[in-house]
Amino acid sequence: MAAGSILMWGRFDPDYSRNRVVRQALAALGWRVTDFRPRWPPAGDLEAVLRRVPRPDLVWVPCFRHRDLAAAARWCRRKQVPLVFDPLISQWDKQVFERGKLAEHGAAARRLKAREGRLYRRASLVVADTSEHLHLFAEAFQVPEERLRVVYVGAEAGGFQVHPQGEWAPGRPIHVLFYGSFIGLQGPGWIVEAARRYQGPPVTWHLLGAGPLLAECRARAAGLDNVRFEPWLPYRDLPARIARADVLLGVFGTTAKAGRVIPNKVFQALACGKPVVTRKSAAYPEALADGAEHGVRWVAPGDPDALAAAVARLAAAPERLPEIGRAARATFDRYFSESVIQGQVAEALRAARGGPGGHGGAVAAPSPVP
Repeated sequence: MAAGSILMWGRFDPDYSRNRVVRQALAALGWRVTDFRPRWPPAGDLEAVLRRVPRPDLVWVPCFRHRDLAAAARWCRRKQVPLVFDPLISQWDKQVFERGKLAEHGAAARRLKAREGRLYRRASLVVADTSEHLHLFAEAFQVPEERLRVVYVGAEAGGFQVHPQGEWAPGRPIHVLFYGSFIGLQGPGWIVEAARRYQGPPVTWHLLGAGPLLAECRARAAGLDNVRFEPWLPYRDLPARIARADVLLGVFGTTAKAGRVIPNKVFQALACGKPVVTRKSAAYPEALADGAEHGVRWVAPGDPDALAAAVARLAAAPERLPEIGRAARATFDRYFSESVIQGQVAEALRAARGGPGGHGGAVAAPSPVP
């Protein structure tokens, strides 16, 4: 029996991994999910009325769809339907601290921050992908903590799974893989610099993907025969590509945002049972910093020497890579598995609907514009 009906509201990408993981969790919990994709987001509530969109038990606005939130909130308020927003990123944080397009204390940044806060506070519940983002939403946007919950990004069920660690043949270089969109948060330049400074057993550094920093990384890698660049490949082929690697790299950026995220690639690598090297971050469960073998090697952000040294230590004991990979998969199963995410989604829905009784959480009226 279905738990109820959820309307996914917005011009979102249904194939984006975050949205797919959420939908898988909702389906596993017994929710019936339908989509409403307004032609013009600012007037989506009027379109919903004209199209006679049936009243669901809850509306969920997926990640990145800040433009859809105001209209969804108006419609939900009229229909007395709880509203969940899953922003994944903050527009203010991105424009000010990641892209540097707005001065932190400038008028434009203040207006963007205030507008984003008003939007978030109109939802019954806001979902954050990590505890660090939850704290940001509470502190920067004054969202009450009782209206915030964490749902990890995770890795898709059936796609990313254990791939047996290949036997290492003496003399074969250790295969280190980074994949991503070559943005500052990921710190691909630090990876290239680590490869330049690397001293240890033979290693090949593979950087897969494309993005704004790719050309710079190629230039910095000039003359390095241990660095190889690869183009994007279809998403469905990514698990098999991960399987070919011995060690996976996460992110190494130095911004505050880089310290608030657990990137897709880390979840996916752990799910595939691969050792991971990534930057230290309070976004991860505290238990992963206890010194035990969790399959993850932490390094300071923006520190190519630390990254090179961490890879060298792994490469110096290749016979241990299968054991470390099994620990990585155990970490995924314990902290980030499908069942963990289903539990987080279920808790978010209970909170949005007003608790165990599920009688519906309030959708706040719009705040006056200052």
